[in-house]
Amino acid sequence: MKFPNILHWSVAVALLISVDASARPHADKKDKDKAPIRTIDSGSFSVLIKGQRVATETFSIQQENSNSIIKSQLKEGDGHDAALQKSDLEITSGGELLRYEWTQASGGSLSVMPKNDFLLEKISSPTSSKPAEQPFLMPSTSAILDNNFFIHREVLAWRFLAAACKQEGGDLKCQNDPGEFGVLVPQDRTSIRVRMQLVGKQKVTLGGHERELLRLNLASDNFTWALWLDEHDQFKLMRVEIPADNTEVVRE
Repeated sequence: MKFPNILHWSVAVALLISVDASARPHADKKDKDKAPIRTIDSGSFSVLIKGQRVATETFSIQQENSNSIIKSQLKEGDGHDAALQKSDLEITSGGELLRYEWTQASGGSLSVMPKNDFLLEKISSPTSSKPAEQPFLMPSTSAILDNNFFIHREVLAWRFLAAACKQEGGDLKCQNDPGEFGVLVPQDRTSIRVRMQLVGKQKVTLGGHERELLRLNLASDNFTWALWLDEHDQFKLMRVEIPADNTEVVRE
């Protein structure tokens, strides 16, 4: 199997959404010579509980020079109503956090940014004029896995595959050992450690058609999720299953 471009970009920096060195502008280039914004992935996920659609997440992953910007909106039902929540995550080509911002329609917002050797979260509420601050003793390379945004799980899966897999003789060879990550869940104002492990190829029915996808398991001490990615389409996240919550997430 031939490596997709997205993996080529990731190998050098251990992050699957970083830009290929040949596409980066030279340091002495002027702003007008910047590389164009490139869309790496975009689309929407249907969120189903007990088979009933309850929400829609619309997302995009774009690349501007050496930074990646991951945007997401969560809406009720089929996604035609106004967004209930929005998130905006920006990271460098090396996987370092530049900023994370979250807002909700009912009021309130938060942001996370690196400060010295830790991450600083600022929380604003409609009832307070001054944001509350909470530091986390975590490096800037820590992953963001906020509530309700499944595109964050795709980014983490790409990061895991970049570290665990390599190309040998045209085939993708991956280690079976799990990878561990320290992650921040901003809406919960907490940090956790998660494990991701490659299970292997499985046949999955999506939209009435059977497809062979790559399964990963994402787990912590409190949850276990199953993720399926399409290795023939730049390892895009196609399906998520959360058995404990009777929840299924499917790419539209």
